[in-house]
Amino acid sequence: MNILVLGSGAREHAITRALNESSMTDSLFVAPGNGGTSNVAQNVAVDPMDAAAVLEFAKSNNIRLVVIGPEAPLVAGVADALREAGIAVFGPGAAGAQLEGSKNFAKEFMAKNNIPTAAYAAFTSAAPALEYVREKGAPIVVKADGLAAGKGVVVAETLEDAEDAVRACFDGAFGDAGSSVVIEECMRGPECSMLSFVTGGQSFPMAPSQDHKRAYDGDTGPNTGGMGVYSPVPIVTDAEMSKMEAIMQTAAAAAGEDYRGTLYGGFMLTEEGPKIVEFNVRFGDPETQVVLPRLKSDLAEIMLAVAEGRAEDIKLEWSDDWAVGVVLASEGYPGAYEKGHVILGIEEAEALPDVTVYHAGTARNADDELVTAGGRVLTVVGKGATFEQAREKAYEACELISFQGKQLRHDIGKKALQGRSAWE
Repeated sequence: MNILVLGSGAREHAITRALNESSMTDSLFVAPGNGGTSNVAQNVAVDPMDAAAVLEFAKSNNIRLVVIGPEAPLVAGVADALREAGIAVFGPGAAGAQLEGSKNFAKEFMAKNNIPTAAYAAFTSAAPALEYVREKGAPIVVKADGLAAGKGVVVAETLEDAEDAVRACFDGAFGDAGSSVVIEECMRGPECSMLSFVTGGQSFPMAPSQDHKRAYDGDTGPNTGGMGVYSPVPIVTDAEMSKMEAIMQTAAAAAGEDYRGTLYGGFMLTEEGPKIVEFNVRFGDPETQVVLPRLKSDLAEIMLAVAEGRAEDIKLEWSDDWAVGVVLASEGYPGAYEKGHVILGIEEAEALPDVTVYHAGTARNADDELVTAGGRVLTVVGKGATFEQAREKAYEACELISFQGKQLRHDIGKKALQGRSAWE
């Protein structure tokens, strides 16, 4: 079958590489893609947010399945337009996408369905929000309600930081996303993610992973879209895994029969048990880059079954390998950064055994050189029979790749085998 993937990040590169390995895949397109997706698929100049343009391309190229990678087209209803035209889509419609599109909607959804999460309040103006944080004190979490590319969340350790975060939201730092603000209690404990394939109200959980959101070593600096990740997560107990899977099933059932795609549960492993930090309605980035390489089942078969509502045909099989991914970012990320710096060493890195380099912010310049084109540039993934092997491979590969201003964390996964005490 012919498949179209929407998006341009490392997540889409990972999805595209996995789909390319399927015997079901004939022609594979990515819109708009990046410097890496062009090696395994055909990049096409179609705007993922333009439902009419996506539909026209799908019809003209006999696309049977459209896979929507980023959250913005989902929230905008691109999946709805395609489904109405009879095209199978992996990704929820606009109604289901509100679980990520509005943090207040998500909190109300969790409250209605008894899904454990942090206590919260929502505000549409600064004055009552500031009064609330002064009443509650710090630490406290301030979130822009809408989509902010993973950067609209501030974990404020001081009252001053919380007040600054509230003002930043209402002063337009996150655009329309900050016109409404959700303020939450600050939960404590290690975080981990669980992705699920969801269709027909059923959840099919994937292998768990653990992201590293802070920009700098030691979990310091501003929140980012993710600076590194590993899978599996050894600190998660069997009891916690069961609770997480039950929560994902509750959410899938509540999302309804029409939710077809991925549901991402961001969990905090608190003393009271796993609680939801956030829901996303698509594959996580960088989580996808370590989860999909561990999937032994055919991704194209699974995605088509999800899109067509055939829950009975979904069978997941996972490898026992570890995977560790390290993000190489542009200097200054998540703030201002330069683009256009030449990237060298990717071929040498991928020549190492069990190493894969996923492109995110890359492009080709006029001289056909691979250059930086975003904040997060690459995700370098190592696999191994043990965590130590996987981590060593990932960092060995990172050393072979160079571009001006290369920024990375050097401690991805260090806490993995240290137990709960590492988070105290």
